[in-house]
Amino acid sequence: MARCMEKQKKPSRQQVYTLLVQIGRKEGDGLPDGATGAALMCYASGVDEAEAVRETVAILKQADTAPLDVTGYGTLAEREAQGHDIEADERALMQRALDENAVIVAQMTPFFADEAQA
Repeated sequence: MARCMEKQKKPSRQQVYTLLVQIGRKEGDGLPDGATGAALMCYASGVDEAEAVRETVAILKQADTAPLDVTGYGTLAEREAQGHDIEADERALMQRALDENAVIVAQMTPFFADEAQA
């Protein structure tokens, strides 16, 4: 008797990582006038944090920004284990990054030079 074997979908190894990316100035970067750079809070999918960082940097370069430094804060589970308070909207963005295998820029905070020191 022949048995019908259903193809089982492999579980995705993708996870979402929370990354803080510092960017410098570059022509056409879209940052406000007078900004010296910015911090971007990103959620990026990847099989590991290194892949998530590589993909995020590549996407940001394509978007005419100048990534300077990336700090990883781990996966949702790792952040929960560290006691981070993660709101529902942040969880939704993380899920979107996973569902779309994407990099989501959740927040942008521009940096400005302290004019008092000038």
